[in-house]
Amino acid sequence: MKVNEGSLERVIRFIVGVVVLSLWFVLSGNAKYFALLGLIPLLTGLMGFCPLYALFGFSTTGKNN
Repeated sequence: MKVNEGSLERVIRFIVGVVVLSLWFVLSGNAKYFALLGLIPLLTGLMGFCPLYALFGFSTTGKNN
């Protein structure tokens, strides 16, 4: 997997992922499972790879590949 996310985007994805995951402690009932969607931006931010970007040939790294 080739990195296809820029540094700023990775930081933003990580922060958004942590914020959405923290909703687990705020929401109640079955709604709290929506907080698990925060794993997606969190993991893509940590890895620097977005599968949708790869699918469409998009990159925010600033490098011409």
